[in-house]
Amino acid sequence: MTTNPTSTEQTNQPPSTGQARTTGAHVHEHTARLDWSRHAPEVFKAMIKLDAAARKGLDPVIGELVKIRASQLNHCAYCLDMHTKDAIAAGESVERIIQLSAWEESQHFYTAKEIAAIELTEAITVLTDGFVPDEVYAKAAAHFDEAELTQLIAAITVINAWNRFGVSTRQVPGHYKAASAK
Repeated sequence: MTTNPTSTEQTNQPPSTGQARTTGAHVHEHTARLDWSRHAPEVFKAMIKLDAAARKGLDPVIGELVKIRASQLNHCAYCLDMHTKDAIAAGESVERIIQLSAWEESQHFYTAKEIAAIELTEAITVLTDGFVPDEVYAKAAAHFDEAELTQLIAAITVINAWNRFGVSTRQVPGHYKAASAK
């Protein structure tokens, strides 16, 4: 593990576009605990198929917002890295992505349908009360037909599974390239 060679202190150059300014060397990058996709390739392949199936019929913008919000709640840095980059590559605004962690105070950035999806994401992701509240489900059901709602629930469930793989195995963020940037 080495420090980031693009640190302003190390190169005496201003950071390039997209890099944060630093006042010193970056902390060492951690290593993943294990490469779960290599050790359980059939599970990984099944997750990819499940993920693709869950996305069918779901608005891609809502799909990315759901993935980002669940990943924020689950503290999955790897998935945050991936899905924020994918969302930006697909045309999502940085402003809406930034505001997502405080969406309750910045609802004017989102449609009523997106807010219903975000609320449902939070309810399914954080099950500390043991259930999804009826009012949250009813709000989502008012904005999504049954087929869409089923896909939305599937997408939320799948990103939560991905997050659990990412967090438990400490997948390393920062190296993912969005499809349009590959």
